[in-house]
Amino acid sequence: MNNYPSDWTIDRIKDIAAINASSLPTDTDPDYEFEYLEISNVNYYGVIDQNAIEHLRYEEAPSRARRRVGMNDTVISSVRPNLQAAAFCPNGHGHFICSTGFNVVHANEKKLLPKFAYYALISEMGRQYFEAAAKGVGYPAVDDKDFNSFLVPLPPLSEQTRITAYLDASCAAIDAAVAAKRCQVDALDALQKATITRAVTRGIEEKTKLRQTGNAWMKEVPENWDLVSLKRISEIQTGLTLGKGYEGALIERPYLRVANVQDGHLNLEDITTIEIPLDIALRVELRPDDVLMTEGGDLDKLGRGTIWHGEIPECLHQNHIFAIRCFAHKLRPAFLAYLTASQYGRDYFEATGKRTTNLANTNATKVGLSPVPRPSVDEQNRICHFLDTKLREIAQIVGGIEAQIATLHDYRKSLIHECITGQRRISEVDVERARRGEDKPRVPSTVA
Repeated sequence: MNNYPSDWTIDRIKDIAAINASSLPTDTDPDYEFEYLEISNVNYYGVIDQNAIEHLRYEEAPSRARRRVGMNDTVISSVRPNLQAAAFCPNGHGHFICSTGFNVVHANEKKLLPKFAYYALISEMGRQYFEAAAKGVGYPAVDDKDFNSFLVPLPPLSEQTRITAYLDASCAAIDAAVAAKRCQVDALDALQKATITRAVTRGIEEKTKLRQTGNAWMKEVPENWDLVSLKRISEIQTGLTLGKGYEGALIERPYLRVANVQDGHLNLEDITTIEIPLDIALRVELRPDDVLMTEGGDLDKLGRGTIWHGEIPECLHQNHIFAIRCFAHKLRPAFLAYLTASQYGRDYFEATGKRTTNLANTNATKVGLSPVPRPSVDEQNRICHFLDTKLREIAQIVGGIEAQIATLHDYRKSLIHECITGQRRISEVDVERARRGEDKPRVPSTVA
């Protein structure tokens, strides 16, 4: 047990707060309307995505929409993978309902301040407790008995007031610094996309003479470039259709699923195998330098190219992935991959993709008809080298910023832990310094 200050006490959460005290009854009027908070609406840092909160009628709501959230309540997830995702709700009301995947904690303010309860629940001390208490295989969860037994350190109310005021001001400053750095990352992401688009559609020379193409998708290209359909400068290989039964001699081969092809990279941690005839395997086998494109999924992911380098010998691909085999004397795989990542490539596939409610898909015909602005192979190589260098520089800067963000998050966690456990004692002077922004973490700046 932690060595808390001598004037602090410790108590179980259930003895100093009401847990899940109010729920919607099963006979609620079907037309009753409320705001609904799902676990996916809250991130690890307790931020509620206000745009994702749904306004529902009871008749339309999922069965897990049950628990009422009141003013100054804390809602905290008891289910992985969002375990300990929590939010403080200063404006809670009787028409604010959350999923039963949350526990709703209403502090007894004679012993526990609501915001102090929130910080205790999201602290590192809380994380370690809930991680250890979670039970189950598919979606491990903290049961009511273990949640109710969570021990909360209790300073005097006056000190709780100082601690929460200090953490409110300090965390707000940290969160603002993180938001500013996220803006830097977004700006660099935009710069990367613009750099790619400029290079693959106009080249890398500062001044480029353009000519009209008469094509609706790309009206101008550099005067020494061609504009040709992808099918004329590559072979488009469709993949293996799953679920078929085969007879005769079969061989076992690994194959790529859509989940293995990510945005600009491959995820090969989980590879599935299949038994099929040798002649079919040879038809859908991947070769080094194939550009992989997914047929379906989220609209913004259609047609994104990822280069296969032969990571797994004799690997096949399923029919929801296209393998584009570039004719070496006409098109470099890296140039095609960059083209699909450009704004031009995104516009083409998003405009031609067939949309359903949540997903979209393309087909081999549309992929084959995509117009490719094509410089000479030598110029393609120069463009790819230029982009490799530029994007590596941007990635290094982004990596530095991400490291700073991680440092800020770590500082935030350690600050909450130290204050909640009494390792750092907070005075009125500390509170005033935090409110004036004088108690900031020092994070090295990154020059973009």
